[in-house]
Amino acid sequence: MLRRMNLTAYHSKYLAHELTRRFPSDSDEKLAGAVARAQVDLNPHQVDAALFAFRSPLSKGAVLADEVGLGKTIEAGLVISQKWAERKRRILVIAPSNLRKQWHQELKEKFFLPCAILEAGSYKEAMKAGNVHPFEIKDTIVICSYQFARNKAADVQAAPWDLVVIDEAHRLRNVYKTSNVIANTLKGALGHTQKLLLTATPLQNSLLELYGLVSFIDEHTFGDLKSFREQFANLGQDRAFQVLKERLKPICHRTLRRQVTAYVPYTKRLPLIEEFTPSDSEDRLYQLVSEYLRRDNLQALPASQRSLMTLVLRKLLASSTFAIAGALTTLSTRLKEKLRKPEPSQSLEEELDQDYEALDTTAEEWSEDEAAESLSEVDRRAIEAEIADLDEFTRIATSIEHNEKGKALLKALTVAFAKARELDAAEKAIIFTESRRTQDYLLRTLADSPFADRIVLFNGTNTDERSKEIYTAWKARHEGSDRVTGSRTADMRSALVDYFREQGRIMIATEAGAEGINLQFCSLVVNYDLPWNPQRIEQRIGRCHRYGQKHDVVVVNFLNRKNEADQRVFRLLSEKFQLFEGVFGASDEVLGAIESGVDFEKRIATIYQKCRQPDEIKTAFDQLQLELSLEIDQAMTRTRQQLLENFDDEVREKLKVRDEASKAYLDRFERLLMRLTRYELDDNAEFPDDSSFRLKSSPFPAWVGDIPLGLYELPRRTGEAHLYRLNHPLAEAILVRAKGRDLPVAEVCFDYDSHEGKVSILEHLRGQSGWLSLSLFTVEALDQIEDHLLLTGVADSGSPLSDDTLRRLLTIPGKVGAALDIPADVRRALDELIHRRQNGIQRGISERNATFFAAEAEKLDSWADDLKLGLEREIREIDRQIKEARRAATTALTLEEKLAGQKQVKALESLRNQKRRSLFDAQDQVDKQREELIAQIEAKLMQSASLQALFTIRWTLA
Repeated sequence: MLRRMNLTAYHSKYLAHELTRRFPSDSDEKLAGAVARAQVDLNPHQVDAALFAFRSPLSKGAVLADEVGLGKTIEAGLVISQKWAERKRRILVIAPSNLRKQWHQELKEKFFLPCAILEAGSYKEAMKAGNVHPFEIKDTIVICSYQFARNKAADVQAAPWDLVVIDEAHRLRNVYKTSNVIANTLKGALGHTQKLLLTATPLQNSLLELYGLVSFIDEHTFGDLKSFREQFANLGQDRAFQVLKERLKPICHRTLRRQVTAYVPYTKRLPLIEEFTPSDSEDRLYQLVSEYLRRDNLQALPASQRSLMTLVLRKLLASSTFAIAGALTTLSTRLKEKLRKPEPSQSLEEELDQDYEALDTTAEEWSEDEAAESLSEVDRRAIEAEIADLDEFTRIATSIEHNEKGKALLKALTVAFAKARELDAAEKAIIFTESRRTQDYLLRTLADSPFADRIVLFNGTNTDERSKEIYTAWKARHEGSDRVTGSRTADMRSALVDYFREQGRIMIATEAGAEGINLQFCSLVVNYDLPWNPQRIEQRIGRCHRYGQKHDVVVVNFLNRKNEADQRVFRLLSEKFQLFEGVFGASDEVLGAIESGVDFEKRIATIYQKCRQPDEIKTAFDQLQLELSLEIDQAMTRTRQQLLENFDDEVREKLKVRDEASKAYLDRFERLLMRLTRYELDDNAEFPDDSSFRLKSSPFPAWVGDIPLGLYELPRRTGEAHLYRLNHPLAEAILVRAKGRDLPVAEVCFDYDSHEGKVSILEHLRGQSGWLSLSLFTVEALDQIEDHLLLTGVADSGSPLSDDTLRRLLTIPGKVGAALDIPADVRRALDELIHRRQNGIQRGISERNATFFAAEAEKLDSWADDLKLGLEREIREIDRQIKEARRAATTALTLEEKLAGQKQVKALESLRNQKRRSLFDAQDQVDKQREELIAQIEAKLMQSASLQALFTIRWTLA
């Protein structure tokens, strides 16, 4: 048990204000509070990226472009957490539909931020409940998909966002093309909002993509598209290259994996292939269903969803006979219902979602509304024939009791576990399947094998009895700690992962297991079904092959010897995408080239649909591979490296300094919080160490709310307690009480001997006395507020004391004596010191903001010059045309030709003169726009300041 430090209410008030200070945008201390609130071990490159996003208060946003696997979600979480602490809480996250749940979980579990996924269902519910602005949810971060944000662009535009975070933002890089409807719609809806764009691939195939991404954030970084093309088309000119690099530097931040290996150790991926040969009955079923799916007219599949549903059925067909049998039954039942009534009770998408768990995330980017149609007699006969076929396919599927791939799994696990033992890794395997029915089949298969023990299922519902038992035991074990969130879905996920970590041997997971869970304790990934979407595969493997993994990760895949297309897909994913081996897995170049993984799935699905013979399959995949090679342009890769990447040594040195500084700030922040808490809780709690305490009784009245008793600890500890942080209700109540005390002028005797350790800066003051004053000085400028704690003091000898001396004095335990009056001469001396400090701070802020202003003015100057260049280019082009027309007129042979030539010359000269006049007008207009923008910034430079006296004491250092 730690002995209680004899602090005073004066110490407490100082600590409370120190903990809640608002720092300027370029301060390294700005994120200390956000880091201390997070349940995550941060790396220096993540802190560096988050601080970059705050660097200039005039910035309209930033592109965080760290390589894949470096935690851009964490970087954005830090920015969001800091905004939240500043009470700027209208925050929107736009992400691909399959990443929405992951964002929800990361923000809730790692940053303790309330958030909600907004989609069609919840939007309609909000509207029905009378909320006409469903995007505006008080004190809640809103998460939605690209497609949903596009469809509700008017709502998005109407909301006054403090920050919009856009994940996988390379989807916006072609915004300069009018054909990119989603990007242009979102750009219009988010025009004046501060934006944070996250992408590992800001530049893939063309420099115009950089123009697009940057213009999405700030229209005034570059001029128009034509002037950008003209200036930067040839980066071989060193001047053009340097200009572009400098103009990108304030808006785009990139760190590479190789630059952070000192902090983030990476292990390797080791591929393991298990081949199998389907039985004759399995092969026959495959051929029959494949041919069925190729029919021109299918009654079972809505025309608007034909491509999507064909993809789903092909994936189920490749998964297992049990998976396709269920889907075939669904189709047959649906058609029989259609004969009875034209309008189905459920959409096919809703019905097949029970078979193929990733359907809802894929469908949002594919689906259209399904319309009911009346049936003709011809349609009825066609439906009846199709039902007969489907029922026959189902009969074949259900007659197959075992799948050869299931038998291959048992062989693969034997080899893979042996490899795990060789690597001295835990014998744990995560098996991924895309079908719940296949999941059930694998459970039955493993139950009759040597791997029968300690199996756990993981899917979107987990309603099986074993999962319920694990959940109930987990909940009882963690009762009274913050591990229990109250959300059954979140707690079920935690319970199953904890069981797998502590007791389990095999987890069989659907696609739900590829989102947002950390399985770094497992180093064996089995792709029982292989998605065609490379990004989804990377997401799966990334559950295990991630920061914190101590062993090489074995990745098992299955190869069908009878299926030429399956083999080519695997080779493409393995060789071109490099998903299954190496240190880093799929490269940015490749994942970025395919834009959306859904688009790539469509390309693969088309080959399966159209190609029957091996030579057709070979030709189609050769063409696809060629297209990928063209998209993955080596020259553009080099350009990106030169433009966006800094030298490794330079980055490593910066990160080393950042690491030391952020650890020091975090350590100090947490020490201050625990010192304040220990004083304020007094006899209500016991403190066994510096990072935890046990609350025995609540020190606050009922208005504070329900504060649970029990063990509390700082984040990043065991997690078996209430996680204590600045935004915890208990800490918030403590801060309110400490800051709100009205403290009289009094004597405080500081006891140097009771302080642990020597404080050299105070040694010469032992036995002396003097006066100390604390004030809160708040300055607002450039739309940001910063707080300065002004500690001023003098010794009785009359000599002023330094800020550092006074801060160290307030670390010494003390005792409060009698109330006093301040002598007039002492008050004048303290006031003079305070006045000097104020002037110094305001001058420093003014100088700092002047550099921000200069950078912004330079940006606007360049923007104006870009536009003027574009206007001048048009006149140069007309001059060139006039020369050509004169030359043509001179060399003309007939009088008619010469007259026509002269007429063209005069018309062009007239057009040039008109353009010259309009050029001056247009240049004046550009200058006027620039002046208006500068005036807006100048208005923000005006400082607003306030001073609040917190307390004054007469000190004695004994």
